[in-house]
Amino acid sequence: MKREEIKRIMKEEQIARINELYHKSKETGLTEAEKEEQQMLRKEFIQSVRASLRGQLNNISLVDADGKVEHLSDRIKH
Repeated sequence: MKREEIKRIMKEEQIARINELYHKSKETGLTEAEKEEQQMLRKEFIQSVRASLRGQLNNISLVDADGKVEHLSDRIKH
């Protein structure tokens, strides 16, 4: 299995666990440990989405009317 596939599977497992905890919270409630796990998983998921978006934005180039190319990553402060 390639590293990217392992990362994708782990993310899918994490998302499944987030959803599982959400449904349990609505049905029976969560223990304190489960609440902490849920918050940790949500934070990791949000960080992953932000990193993915940042990566996509860093690959965008803008071309002005004069033909000058500017990389969007040069405009974004990290």
